[in-house]
Amino acid sequence: MKNIPLYDVRKVKSIKEVLETSTSLYAERTAFLNKRKGNDTFDSITYKQFKTEVDALGTTLIDMGLKGGRIAIISENRYDWVLSYMAVVNGTGIVVPLDNQLPENEIESLLARSKADAIIFSGNQREHVTNISKRIDFIKHYIDMDAQDVDDNGFIPLSSLVNKGLKLVEAGNKEFIDAEIDPEAMNILLFTSATTDTSKAVMLNHRNITENLMAMSSMTNIVPTDIFLSVLPLHHTYENTCGFLCPFYRGAAVAFCEGLRHIAKNLQETKATVMLAVPLIHEAIYKRIWDQAAKDPKLLKKLKFGIKLSNLSKKFGIDISRKLFAQIHNNFGGRLRLLISGAAGIDPEVSKGFRSFGILFIQGYGLTECSPIVALNRDVDFKDEAAGLPLPGVEIRIDSPGEDGIGEICVKGPNVMMGYYEDPENTAKVLKDGWFYTGDLGYMDNDKFVHITGRKKNVIVTKNGKNIYPEEVEVLLTRSPFIKECIVFGKDDPVFGDVVVSATIVPEMEAVQAELGKSEPTYDEIYDLIRKEVKQVNKSLVVYQYVKDFSLREEEFAKTTTKKIKRYVKN
Repeated sequence: MKNIPLYDVRKVKSIKEVLETSTSLYAERTAFLNKRKGNDTFDSITYKQFKTEVDALGTTLIDMGLKGGRIAIISENRYDWVLSYMAVVNGTGIVVPLDNQLPENEIESLLARSKADAIIFSGNQREHVTNISKRIDFIKHYIDMDAQDVDDNGFIPLSSLVNKGLKLVEAGNKEFIDAEIDPEAMNILLFTSATTDTSKAVMLNHRNITENLMAMSSMTNIVPTDIFLSVLPLHHTYENTCGFLCPFYRGAAVAFCEGLRHIAKNLQETKATVMLAVPLIHEAIYKRIWDQAAKDPKLLKKLKFGIKLSNLSKKFGIDISRKLFAQIHNNFGGRLRLLISGAAGIDPEVSKGFRSFGILFIQGYGLTECSPIVALNRDVDFKDEAAGLPLPGVEIRIDSPGEDGIGEICVKGPNVMMGYYEDPENTAKVLKDGWFYTGDLGYMDNDKFVHITGRKKNVIVTKNGKNIYPEEVEVLLTRSPFIKECIVFGKDDPVFGDVVVSATIVPEMEAVQAELGKSEPTYDEIYDLIRKEVKQVNKSLVVYQYVKDFSLREEEFAKTTTKKIKRYVKN
């Protein structure tokens, strides 16, 4: 096991202390880059300006009688979201971030479950919020990020609250600024990614978040000159802690992406250096690079040779990758140095491929219940096939390991949640003797790297007791250029007299059409092509893992906002 020193981090006990110390250290540096609707350029907001506006908004929220209240936030990623979050959590009350992709009935359900007193929302949510406001009476204040004046519904413009707060602070109101924070008190209520019937409300406090911030920052070096492109939804704890609070804590800047189809353009515009995403996004970007090269045989040959040359030169301590792949770097804005993947395992070929291009690629493992990071590959110590090393201060053990060393991953540490809100039964199922039972299966190797094999509830068990982890088979299947996505599951089969591995597969139709040389291939032709791919995958599996049955579907599977397939939703 390597013994590489950790990076130095400053001690913080609350998110409010993060706000205050970062503003003191980086006052005139850019904290956020935000493109307002209708603008062509990104506006720059300094740390000092941000704190001034946070203090102003927090002061007004308290003045409105929301001290100790629960305030929901629902919008796309933008400056007003982080402003609202910090104003609520740092002295006003409890913040309730909501998924802005939810349908109206689910938004209403989560507002009721969280007992929200107010909601701050963007113009994109105005229709939903207007309809909800006519059906419920427990929300005291509706605050619109995009309104200019109070409307007929009584919705209040966010900007007017900031302006009012500036005057209140100037007049000597320090109720928010001087508010004491209890690091152990529940200040954050996060709903896990699922339908409202099954989603759980995770209770987190300031200590959970700050301990996670310090630990992750000690493992991967984030510097004030970094610019993060914020792509994933901020309501999700992965982006919230790692893509917003972490760069703010380290003095870096956060640029808000305009949407998934704008990633390349926004990378160029902001000159971002770091981007967090999920495997689906990283893999799509990586695939696009190769697809573009494949259109020109000379370019494809040049790309393949460049990778061999890049990897060879690194063995001699020489890195010429940025020079060799200058066009790729220019397409990303010229400064991209680090890609971080989370929410699911990624194909090691992708991480190695980006590294060959001169862009460091690491992945981590976490859960909302752990604020969220549990294990992380370091920028100086990593394994592409592993989820990472346990964070400092975090203990990981494998419960009831089998002969293969695989068992349920259990976590203990200051980042573990307080419990599920008003749900003692489910809390008791996962929090036992100080340990959080994740429901994920995996093992730790001799170097203490954590490897994830799948979810406990997804495991396929044959009649002779063999365990098959569908996620591992799915990774192999989706390496095929002709398979866009798939779900692998177990099915009782009377012919085999056992549980057999089955799959539902969504073909990558552009690649299929190109391979078959037809714009409208028949079902049988598509099925035959996919069958050959499945047969090829089976060659890399042991017999009991073979995919023995599969079906095709045209539509993609339903997914969460972090692009994970909802396995148990009727697709």
